[in-house]
Amino acid sequence: MPEAFIYTSSPGRIVFGSGISVKVAEEVERLGCARALILSTPFQKNDAEALAKDLGEMAAGTFTEAAMHTPVAVTEAALKIYNETKADCVVALGGGSTIGLGKAIAWRNEAPQVVIATTYAGSEVTDILGQTEKGQKTTVRDPKIRPETVIYDADLTLGLPVAMSVASGLNAMAHAVEALYAPDANPVTSLMAVEGLRALKSALPRIVEAPDDRDARADALYGSWLCGTVLGAVAMSLHHKLCHTLGGGFDMPHAETHAILLPHTAAYNAAAASAELARATELFGGDLGGGLYDFARSIGAPLALADYGLKESDLARAADMAVQSPYKNPREITRDGILALLRRAHAGQRPITT
Repeated sequence: MPEAFIYTSSPGRIVFGSGISVKVAEEVERLGCARALILSTPFQKNDAEALAKDLGEMAAGTFTEAAMHTPVAVTEAALKIYNETKADCVVALGGGSTIGLGKAIAWRNEAPQVVIATTYAGSEVTDILGQTEKGQKTTVRDPKIRPETVIYDADLTLGLPVAMSVASGLNAMAHAVEALYAPDANPVTSLMAVEGLRALKSALPRIVEAPDDRDARADALYGSWLCGTVLGAVAMSLHHKLCHTLGGGFDMPHAETHAILLPHTAAYNAAAASAELARATELFGGDLGGGLYDFARSIGAPLALADYGLKESDLARAADMAVQSPYKNPREITRDGILALLRRAHAGQRPITT
């Protein structure tokens, strides 16, 4: 018999299928909107402009300067365009950077959001907004942050570079591992987390082998949806605290940082949350931290924080920052413990479960 628990389902509409992105106009209309501001990063500017052309008069304009870690200054610039074009909703085309910008706009003016997810970030189905100002990343949770509609079309991910696919997929897997030992985890979110891990563990090696494998791409999107959904339903712990510390404080790349830290944060909590992590541990050969590291290495994932510009001399300051206002976590978060974790992650060493 399960222990008592509380599960609150998240509102939102998921539109999933190959070629389904042609329904963007229908989804905008379904929200009662008529003038969408199309958002993207500079990398996807051409795609955003093509979408605006397809939407015709329904497109109020484009803003293609979305940036990693959702800088407040970029959000303010986008809001200016939103108001000038008299937009009444946003369509975010892309991954975590673009999705974050759409959320930041909605948090400020309650704009309805349609997301067309083209990576495996998972943030499109959460009510969490992480934004950066003056070198510090802060997190806000609010129901109006969660997008109303998310479109998953595997066809739009066929051109996602393999390296980005791998890092993004491991980012999503980190959401699921963290959700399993969250203080408010429950049987429903844990089932979804394990299924999300299984789907991505299956999909990512196939994408590495054949990047145009549409079925593998669809499986990865399915897994990322599940992993993001559980992140949006429970509290965050050590892993996300560390990633926010390194992202906001040291401008480390988002997905790669998640990918590198995942085996190490899993190993840190493995003994303290052995029951909660049991099914995930089984998926990865009986040693969750080591198994995740071996899996990441086998698909060419990033392994060392040093490769992305973090200096060894930064580690002590990062550990100091991470223990300030720590999130709830199965194992006590100590400066010495975090510093040891960061040193192994910095060097790209296989984690040790303690």
